[in-house]
Amino acid sequence: MYNYTIYCILGSFLITSSFELEQHAARKANLNRSLWPLKSSDSLKYSLKFQYTYSTAYFTLPVDHFGFANTDTYQMRYLYNMDYWDKNGGTILFYCGNEGDIEDFAINTGFMWDISKQMKAMVVFAEHRYYGKSLPYGDKSFKDAAHLGYLTAEQALADYAVFLTSFKATTVGAANSPVVAFGGSYGGMLAAWMRAKYPQIIIGALAASAPVLQFEGVTPCEAYNEIATKTFARYGSNCVENVRRSWEAMTDLYNSGASGQAYLKKAFNLCGDVKTADDLADLKGWLTGAWGNIVMVEYPYPADFLQHLPAWPVKGVCDNLQQPYWDSPSTLVTQISLAAQAFFNYSNSFSGSCFNTTSEPDTLGADQGWGFQACSEMIMPMCADNKNDMFEVSAWDLDSYVKECAKTYGIVPKPNWIMTNFLGVNVTGATNIIFSNGLLDPWHGGGVLRSYPEQNITAIIIPNGAHHLDLRGHNAADPVDVIAARDMEIGIITQWIADYQREH
Repeated sequence: MYNYTIYCILGSFLITSSFELEQHAARKANLNRSLWPLKSSDSLKYSLKFQYTYSTAYFTLPVDHFGFANTDTYQMRYLYNMDYWDKNGGTILFYCGNEGDIEDFAINTGFMWDISKQMKAMVVFAEHRYYGKSLPYGDKSFKDAAHLGYLTAEQALADYAVFLTSFKATTVGAANSPVVAFGGSYGGMLAAWMRAKYPQIIIGALAASAPVLQFEGVTPCEAYNEIATKTFARYGSNCVENVRRSWEAMTDLYNSGASGQAYLKKAFNLCGDVKTADDLADLKGWLTGAWGNIVMVEYPYPADFLQHLPAWPVKGVCDNLQQPYWDSPSTLVTQISLAAQAFFNYSNSFSGSCFNTTSEPDTLGADQGWGFQACSEMIMPMCADNKNDMFEVSAWDLDSYVKECAKTYGIVPKPNWIMTNFLGVNVTGATNIIFSNGLLDPWHGGGVLRSYPEQNITAIIIPNGAHHLDLRGHNAADPVDVIAARDMEIGIITQWIADYQREH
């Protein structure tokens, strides 16, 4: 039994009401906010292939693990590397793929690669159904709810369980190999749930930045936006206040008529006009998503995880907002547009192009897939009051959310299903789980922040950590608390493996 307590390492030409616009933008932002950012750049994939080498294979799985009428199957893609694996029962480090192309996760989870040599372990990355190349119905996978209905966390976990059971049985030397699950964000949730659902297959799980409590009636809807605001506030109160006042400034310009609407289009270099309430809502939702996402990747070095961004990207945004620019709507909007460019246009990657606020790069169905999941079972309430946070006022309205989901996907959400089906509130139904959370990451508001020693559940709090920074590979710029967190994770995982080997 491990006697760990919570570990804190120091270290989204019509005059309309603003309320209508706020709620429209909020529904758009909530429905589209994802736990997984956009895919990594092709150039990054190319460069890191020299650092992380792997073989690619496919495994046949049933589309429906729990019914008997649908006998369709599909091919799940997985990546693996056995360079350091002890072929006499060595450990398998298994990544629970989440909502995106599995290669993106493989190149952004350097921690697993870093420790594979030390642990004489095999590395395996499994792709989540309906993402990347693991599409159960090919180009018809997103056709309608009938085809999308098999996109659930429970089906994905069953995929991993069936795959691992067969993989161990058919790989020489792996029959008695211990398997440790890893995952970040939604993948971290899957890793924790995997340990809870299939403890006979997984000996333990590292769930990094896993908001397993970010659900209806559990975590306050305002948590994410308040934490995001605090991360921005590290670079000065004017930065936060400029963003806080920008929503009203945009509404004022829009309501001023054609000239103000034209100004919004020009200031943000938009492809489309801002002539309707929907256009303004799209612009606001676009910016809400930008500010809400950039805090997730507040990494201490340049990274391509979301898109090509500099070190400490929130600072890059706030550098443009250090003065009180709210003397006029046009002045403030101009500065906000410059700040947005620090996020969307770093290193002139979009130079000469306009911005489309209604469409973003899609990781082979990631937008379609996650949108469906966010409407079926992954209902994560979010709201803002523009007082304790810098975002436009938006109430959490489950009824409106349900209507939007019905309109978009033809389904009715189950807001309480995740908490019923998996770990629940106190997460004590499982053992051997590490929950790591960075305090710069807004998702930590829905994370497990306390330890349960009797269940060997350890919470690791990383004050200078952003979204699953501890799962990224070693970097010279890593804060000392991130390094300490990784050391602690290695120690706990090593103990799990030793306990397993002693018992087997």
